[in-house]
Amino acid sequence: MSLERHREDWEHLAETDPLWAVLTERGRRGGGWHVDEFLATGEREIEAVVRRAAVLGRPARHRRALDFGCGAGRLTRALAGRFDHAVGVDISTAMVAAARDLNSDVAACEFVVNDRPDLSLFEADSFDLAYSSLVLQHMPGRPVVEGYVRELLRVTAPDGLVVFGVPDSISWPYRLQVSRRLYAGLRRFGVPERTLLTRTPLTPMRMTVYPQSAVRALTTAAGAEILEVERLNEQAVATKRYYVAPSASA
Repeated sequence: MSLERHREDWEHLAETDPLWAVLTERGRRGGGWHVDEFLATGEREIEAVVRRAAVLGRPARHRRALDFGCGAGRLTRALAGRFDHAVGVDISTAMVAAARDLNSDVAACEFVVNDRPDLSLFEADSFDLAYSSLVLQHMPGRPVVEGYVRELLRVTAPDGLVVFGVPDSISWPYRLQVSRRLYAGLRRFGVPERTLLTRTPLTPMRMTVYPQSAVRALTTAAGAEILEVERLNEQAVATKRYYVAPSASA
């Protein structure tokens, strides 16, 4: 799947049910998220990550934070409460519009669209923290994941911190990704995306696995250092969260 097809899928998801597309908890599809509950999940997640980062002694400053794959901005909002400025970036124009609307009361939030396979709109070392949650797993293939991880390391200051989550493994039979395959098949037969998203349990979301050994090789090759690895769950999709120093020598 191309990055353009990936972008189109997320435009449809954002236009149909943006909060569920960001956080696909059971029973929340079809407008099941209350905004306050949705935002509270972001606050809890970022609070836990920032506490862990403080133990690691990073980042050195709290000026600018990047939320890569920001969706509706629940994590960007939480980051804005702990940094002077938080930038949320997403491939979907509709998601960025939803984020701007949902967080219009937070002056420290900024949201931008980026549909490129890189983060060239940001200068090197321009963030103290780069964070990505429930995003890299949906990318169309490992090369795209690798490219974005390298970019997150590039745009983060040497004494900053990059934190991202990615699936380490997917158990059988979930690795077959039946829902996504059926969705793609019906779309090829001409069934509209909105019909599939509102009248069926199907989804275009894919799951890309990137095991810890590959993450370690990637970060080492980029001159970075993994400071800590957290196991987020041991369910069908076993995800790990990585705390990475962009420069091993900093």
